[in-house]
Amino acid sequence: MRKLLSSTYKELLLLSRDMGGLVILFVMPLVLIITITLIQDGSFKTINNTKIPILFVDNDKGDISDKIFDNLNKSDAFEIVTQQDDVTITEASAKSSVLKGNYQLAVVIPKNLSSDLQKKVDQNVSNILSELGVEEDTIISNEPIQAKEIKLYFDPAVQKTFKNAVINNIDKMISKIESKSIYEAFQEELSDDPSDNSLLEESNFVSFKEINPKEGELAIIPNSTQHNVPAWTLFAIFFIVIPLSINIVKEKNQGTFVRLRTNPVSYLTVLGGKIVTYLMVCLLQFLLMLAVGVYVLPLLDLPALQVGSNFITLFVVAFFSGLAAIGFGILLGTLSTTPEQSAPFGATSVVILAAIGGVWVPVFLMPRFMQLVSNISPMNWGLNAFYDVFLRQGGLKEVLPEIGMLLLFFIITVAISVIYDKKKRAV
Repeated sequence: MRKLLSSTYKELLLLSRDMGGLVILFVMPLVLIITITLIQDGSFKTINNTKIPILFVDNDKGDISDKIFDNLNKSDAFEIVTQQDDVTITEASAKSSVLKGNYQLAVVIPKNLSSDLQKKVDQNVSNILSELGVEEDTIISNEPIQAKEIKLYFDPAVQKTFKNAVINNIDKMISKIESKSIYEAFQEELSDDPSDNSLLEESNFVSFKEINPKEGELAIIPNSTQHNVPAWTLFAIFFIVIPLSINIVKEKNQGTFVRLRTNPVSYLTVLGGKIVTYLMVCLLQFLLMLAVGVYVLPLLDLPALQVGSNFITLFVVAFFSGLAAIGFGILLGTLSTTPEQSAPFGATSVVILAAIGGVWVPVFLMPRFMQLVSNISPMNWGLNAFYDVFLRQGGLKEVLPEIGMLLLFFIITVAISVIYDKKKRAV
């Protein structure tokens, strides 16, 4: 035990003398988590609170176009623009403005939309009533009516998700208008008082309600903080791979490692000092990130991190995530021969593991192949464990599979390092 404490003390002295490394380990993750959370939360607020100006060209001048205009205007998402410099917008000018990027969307209503839609509805109702043997007072022409198209001009820079959302909303709006027109046509044909609309209900029979599953009375609504704090905490923990691997390489190149091995100290004891030291660093990073989420982010008008009553489980996840990061750093330092090898490879590998592990882009948004690849990233295991606690109110039992994988990763990487070092010294 005394040898392990001495080795740990030596590592703490080395680490305390590297101020640049300490800044990277503690300050950079805090800047990252604040910056990324501000950006994402700002994007959410922009989407939810800011209306997007869109161009509206009405070539119909009828009831249907008026209803579309009113529905879009009542929406919290859009601000309708029909004139530019006191001149009514045409399809050509709307197309030009969208192409230049001045507007993200232009909606063009075709001519005779209202009249032709009413004719088509009357034809359909007339055909149904004739099949049922109901006589009509008026004769409806069966002349073919050409289908109409509402043109949507999108800025080429607009993302596909925005396009799909707009198309779905307008399609839903048109379907509702068509359905109401059909009901009114039947009402007019079958009712003794066509002006009486008491039989028509304006409210939707089927609606949607968003519910976050919860255990008992506990429910946490996911927000940018709940997602970013665990993700960037893991990124910070795994970033110790760089200073740890450089430390091991320097000891080998400077002869320090040889002098240590001339003492009656096993290789595992030397590694034990590094493991204890850098594990303390990982846990300090974890506590700092939690503190930022709970106390600092609310000062920046961001959602506060809700830790809940599962702090012990979170601490256990951070502990085993730190072990996995340390094991990877030891392996990298053992295999590398120069700092120029370990530093770039360590930084690149951490970024790749973060990318495929779901730190930047959620795994469910990735292609199927990348979803399978993400399962090999220890960051993915740690992130899923954090999400189980933060968002799903899971306990120690729920995170056992993930922390088991993290522990296994640590054991395998350290075992490979020990075996490789023993074989290299035997040559």
